[in-house]
Amino acid sequence: MDNILEVRDLKVYFPVKKGVFAHTVGYVKAVDGVSFDLRRGETLGVVGESGCGKSTTSRAILLLNKPCGGTIKVDGVDITQIHGRDLMAYRRKVQVVFQDPNASLNPRHTIQEILTEGMVYHGLCRKEERRDKGAELLEAVGLGTEMLDRYPHEFSGGQRQRICIARAIALKPELLICDEAVSALDLSIRAQVLDLLGDLKKKLSLSFLFITHDIGVVQHIADRIIVMNKGRIVEQGTCDEVLKNPKEEYTKYLMASVPKIGKPLA
Repeated sequence: MDNILEVRDLKVYFPVKKGVFAHTVGYVKAVDGVSFDLRRGETLGVVGESGCGKSTTSRAILLLNKPCGGTIKVDGVDITQIHGRDLMAYRRKVQVVFQDPNASLNPRHTIQEILTEGMVYHGLCRKEERRDKGAELLEAVGLGTEMLDRYPHEFSGGQRQRICIARAIALKPELLICDEAVSALDLSIRAQVLDLLGDLKKKLSLSFLFITHDIGVVQHIADRIIVMNKGRIVEQGTCDEVLKNPKEEYTKYLMASVPKIGKPLA
């Protein structure tokens, strides 16, 4: 199985500035020498507490944060060196579902406009086809086509996240990055969205980079797991290797933090 994503010695530092003239006095090493591979058709879970660098890693892969060092190769091409049309083609190949659908959906656009704007821009559909294409995307994520003319505020949190997923698959990507995509959802809705992502992975032959702070969630969807702490990878392996026989104390700490069903309160 070949790799769709290869990250080598990735570094993302943020300057710390002080004084009237904002001199740089140091750096926050948000990501410091991270290396991993994502195989085609695989789901790779990236787990760690808030501030460990997992979301910064994903944003670097999306070129939303500029790497300070290292390489990020997608299909063998170092994306840190691409520009123009090559960059535009890359945007189609890699899509993202963010944590907060409220912040990632334009409140002034209808669902039809949100879902099909990128398709028109990339030449995947004509303007007169937008309604049909939007209807197909809504059906793919389990929503009704009558919702096309509504606005984001008219939906529940779970429905909005389904719309975000529909928008992410609209450009027919090869790699989908889910950055805490289910952490803001109720438990029952979370399970439904995870099942939806699993179905889409099979139907569309997607590869997933699934980022979460909840190691209890990632074990249900990931093939392999990476555990991050303080900007570095501290442990990685298959789900069974990491969850059944964790080697690092930090991994054991994450596993112990997963809520367990106990006796009911008196």
